[in-house]
Amino acid sequence: MVPQAPAKTDGRAGMNDLPVVRSPWRILILVLGFTFLYAPMLMLVIYSFNSSKLVTVWAGWSTRWYSELFHDDAMMSAVGLSLTIAACAATAAAILGTIAAVVMVRFGRFRGSNGFAFMITAPLVMPDVITGLSLLLLFVALGHAIGWPSDRGMLTIWLAHVTFCTAYVAVVISSRLRELDHSIEEAAMDLGAAPLKVFFVITLPMIMPAVISGWLLAFTLSLDDLVIASFVSGPGATTLPMLVFSSVRMGVNPEINALATLILGVVGIVGFIAWYLMARAEKQRVRDIQRARQG
Repeated sequence: MVPQAPAKTDGRAGMNDLPVVRSPWRILILVLGFTFLYAPMLMLVIYSFNSSKLVTVWAGWSTRWYSELFHDDAMMSAVGLSLTIAACAATAAAILGTIAAVVMVRFGRFRGSNGFAFMITAPLVMPDVITGLSLLLLFVALGHAIGWPSDRGMLTIWLAHVTFCTAYVAVVISSRLRELDHSIEEAAMDLGAAPLKVFFVITLPMIMPAVISGWLLAFTLSLDDLVIASFVSGPGATTLPMLVFSSVRMGVNPEINALATLILGVVGIVGFIAWYLMARAEKQRVRDIQRARQG
């Protein structure tokens, strides 16, 4: 009898067949890591229900600071401004980042392609102080030259956030585009579909999870930005990080704990919904591919 060669297995199957070693040290390190990450958030949530004015002294359970938070006009104005800027900046960055990613991945090598990719991704490694100062000088120079912008405020903050958020979105979407199978798009164009139709009907649905992830990342970065907004904002535009930072320097206000708890809740809910939608879309995509191969 001729001995049969062992069946070939890929690297992933071999890795999946490896036994799982449950070491007490690994479990301890895992517990310590999660404790280090989430214990401060848990303490923040607990102390948001503290009735004392001192954030480090527990005086009983109360929703007092939530009530005072919603009656704080300055805080609510900063929250509204930050959410508006973040949503608009994330939307613009998602559109521009998608276009930039398509140019970098689908257009291949062209004259100036390396320079284009460098200019798109440069904000990723640029310090926020340098970015904010350069944008401030740009807005001041434009104001003297053409009279626009006449003053710094919501518009200048939005433009600044779009500038650096686009780089993050472009990187996320370009990595997804490189993983796609070009044969589906090529087959559609062979059947007579226009490139623009191929993009909106085939390519965009396949990269939509990456677009959503990029939008959420840009929204978070814009909402969290303090340094750049401090440079390009004016006296009439105070974002939430700027207000919180100025308040903390003068003493921690218990309202900040309540606000942070609400933000954690909203971010957690939105993140779960986005994860669920992307997981369902990925499963549907796999089923469609399997159905197409069987047909």
